[in-house]
Amino acid sequence: MEKSLKNYFALLFLATVWGSSFILMKKGLIVFSDVEVAALRLFIAFLSLVPFLFKAFKKVKEKHILPIVIMALFGNGIPAFLFTKAQTQLDSSLVGILNSLVPLFTLLLGMYFFKSKPSKENITGVLLGFSGAVLLTMYSMGGEVEVNSYVLLVILATVMYAISINVIKKYLQGIDALSVTALAFAIIGPFSGFYIYNADFLALAQTDKGVEALFYISLLAVVGTSSAVVIFNKLINRSSAIFASSVTYLIPIVAILWGVFDGEKVTLIHLISVAVILSGVYLVNKKSPTK
Repeated sequence: MEKSLKNYFALLFLATVWGSSFILMKKGLIVFSDVEVAALRLFIAFLSLVPFLFKAFKKVKEKHILPIVIMALFGNGIPAFLFTKAQTQLDSSLVGILNSLVPLFTLLLGMYFFKSKPSKENITGVLLGFSGAVLLTMYSMGGEVEVNSYVLLVILATVMYAISINVIKKYLQGIDALSVTALAFAIIGPFSGFYIYNADFLALAQTDKGVEALFYISLLAVVGTSSAVVIFNKLINRSSAIFASSVTYLIPIVAILWGVFDGEKVTLIHLISVAVILSGVYLVNKKSPTK
């Protein structure tokens, strides 16, 4: 019971942090390009994890290297650039809907490539959660969604997330989450730093707006990336791949709460959607799939 509560609290924390990340991304994009925002996010996250690298090298074995590389590229590196690029041309609400595909892809890839055997409750929960997230977001947007080719970038990112989650669950189970995360960012962080060094962002960073944007990106990097990824990896280890990925269902709820703080009204449709999402998350966690 205590372990289950910890998992739910972790899920709630991640939903709050990642649900706010889109706002921080938009703040950074006011000054910097999409590539610069993504590179800065990864590089600053890497710097925050450097103190843990020495211990991390002692805790992993050679067989863990390839899974960590996959996690670095598919779970953090490439999606960071895809999402930031998509944010320049897509509404954040639409990105939120597409992001809700992660549990579905996690389920399907887990079944067909990682020999996971989800229960009927898991499958029902994934479908309920996705339906609730779509209903909640679509209603909040008034049913108007502008779709363009940039949605493919987000869909590709969600597939990569799903691959990474399954790899972590199958091949990095039981490995210290902080060590795994530190090593993953040690792979992608230096490349991001090299790009930043050769870009013209330094001139922009010295302006008042640049300093403010850099603050938001740093917040995104330390809280929304390095810290959140450590907690997410722990959650995957403690629960199931599908349950951990269901955090994307809660992100639209966070968006609605931000709207409430901004004076927006909560309707019956909002409450029904939230109930459907929470029911889905509960069913996903009710009976973990066999490995």
